[in-house]
Amino acid sequence: MSENKMLVDLQKDVDLYINQFKEGYFPPMEMLARLTEELGELSREIQHKYGTKKKKNTEVDKELAEEMGDFFFVLICLANAEGIDLQESLQKVLNKYNTRDKDRWTKKED
Repeated sequence: MSENKMLVDLQKDVDLYINQFKEGYFPPMEMLARLTEELGELSREIQHKYGTKKKKNTEVDKELAEEMGDFFFVLICLANAEGIDLQESLQKVLNKYNTRDKDRWTKKED
């Protein structure tokens, strides 16, 4: 999967996947619960890799990329179900950071 896609294309891919099933998208509160679950799993991996709380020998190591992918998939599902264009949303946030927070942090010297 080396193809680089725009967010709009990723949202379409997820929509095609979900809509092949009769159940379709879960209700928003269930997706929020799933998103929270995936964030917890990502947090556990980061804690294991960088924090002080390491996993038990019986716990399986997972890749951060896989956990981020799981989180992102559910986030896209939630956005799709709510009719939110993530590319547009992210662009608005980037514009906000580039204006409101432009002098908030120390910039690197060229």
